[in-house]
Amino acid sequence: MAGKFKIAAWVGAGMLTGALATLQLQAVARGSVSPLPLEELQQFAAVYGLIKADYFEPVKGSKLIHSAINGMVNGLDPHSEYLDAKDFKEFRESTSGKFVGVGIEIAPKDGLIEVVSPIEGSPAAHAGIEAGDLITRIDNTSVKGLPLDKAVKLMRGKPGTQVRLTLLRKSANRTLSLLITREEIHVQSVRGRMVQPGYAWVRITQFQSDTLPEFVSKVDSLYKADPKLKGLVLDLRNDPGGLLESAVGVASSFLPADAAIVSTRGQIPEANVTYRNTPSDYSRVVGQDPLASLPAGIKTVPVVVLVNGGSASASEIVTGALQDYKRATVMGEPTFGKGSVQTVLPLGPDTALKLTTARYYTPNGESIQARGILPNYLVGPLPSGDPYAALRMREVDYTNQIGTGAQAASSPALRAELQRQEEARRELEAAIEKDPKKFPKLPEYGSKKDWQLEQALNLLEHKPVMTVQTATRAASQPVAAVSHPAQAR
Repeated sequence: MAGKFKIAAWVGAGMLTGALATLQLQAVARGSVSPLPLEELQQFAAVYGLIKADYFEPVKGSKLIHSAINGMVNGLDPHSEYLDAKDFKEFRESTSGKFVGVGIEIAPKDGLIEVVSPIEGSPAAHAGIEAGDLITRIDNTSVKGLPLDKAVKLMRGKPGTQVRLTLLRKSANRTLSLLITREEIHVQSVRGRMVQPGYAWVRITQFQSDTLPEFVSKVDSLYKADPKLKGLVLDLRNDPGGLLESAVGVASSFLPADAAIVSTRGQIPEANVTYRNTPSDYSRVVGQDPLASLPAGIKTVPVVVLVNGGSASASEIVTGALQDYKRATVMGEPTFGKGSVQTVLPLGPDTALKLTTARYYTPNGESIQARGILPNYLVGPLPSGDPYAALRMREVDYTNQIGTGAQAASSPALRAELQRQEEARRELEAAIEKDPKKFPKLPEYGSKKDWQLEQALNLLEHKPVMTVQTATRAASQPVAAVSHPAQAR
């Protein structure tokens, strides 16, 4: 990738609020930097001095500075943030798929923390934690209203140490208290199998540093099991994103050499980049092509990509590329709609600034920011659709998201739509609280009861597909409502 100013990229909407770190840029010594606002800085210094002198108890200067930086950055958009030493360490760990914790994927739920899924083989799985359990306490700390990242930090720790989780299991109407020993967890990002003769299912849960070799290995093994593969389902549901180069590599597996996968556009020249199907854009090892061992059939085998509201950033890049080239049929629900680029700018050896520096665009030049990708076939998780659709959150639902370009985040039309969604969410929450038995548990991905997978296989086998409607992308129509991406801890 000669001439490109590039390092490892993070394209997530999941961990650490969903970052997309694609470029390594220099934040200082730019000729175009605006003069410092001296009057405002004098006010800042005055406030700092008054707090230090007159607050009812002493406050560390470093705490005030860090709080000021956080306020300055967090006011920009949902994905820009200051990473202190601990956050920066966790950010780097998240791209490797390894962390020390109990081994659960979590998401906010009614002011508490919901277990989306225990990671297979993890301490949480061995302790009997189930999907849908609500965490009410972590050790002696109540999680009511606790930010998700704070809850994550409480569950993290050193290997061999213990943490007590108090859980509410609504399905059994009882409370559990479990003492769990933390271990190093390795999240396997790729799994798959032959779901029936001639047809394979490959699921990517997150784009990590080892996702591409895992993907190549899995595809190789599937072709060894059936060299005459007739169809492949690429499952990106609830994939919150991850490393950009891994996403470029997975998309490149199906596309012709040198095909444009994704482009980024921003204020500075270094932010204007096109990533292509070339080894230098998806491999850090110079002179090696990790896709070289893939069977030739992967370029022509019919493909269906499964997505939903939790499919964000890196997974949207793969989906958008395959859809734009008409290399795959997209099925499921509209995606999350995170089309912005965050650059990770080190501020020192252990802190960094994660700053939105560009939008990204699909090969056809379309921004999916706050819109998402509309599937070719709209298929819910159940034959009746998605009973929990009103509870799900998308990029468009953030009050300070950067807008679609055509429609500002603060426009009256969008505010009215968000208000309508909020009312629908409250009504659905009340209905679930009143009679939870009326609301079915959604099927596990890849299981025999997986309705969306069943419809994907029907399409590959040229059988009728049960769908909400056949969808055509409406460029001017923002897509509303999505699941908040889960975090693994």
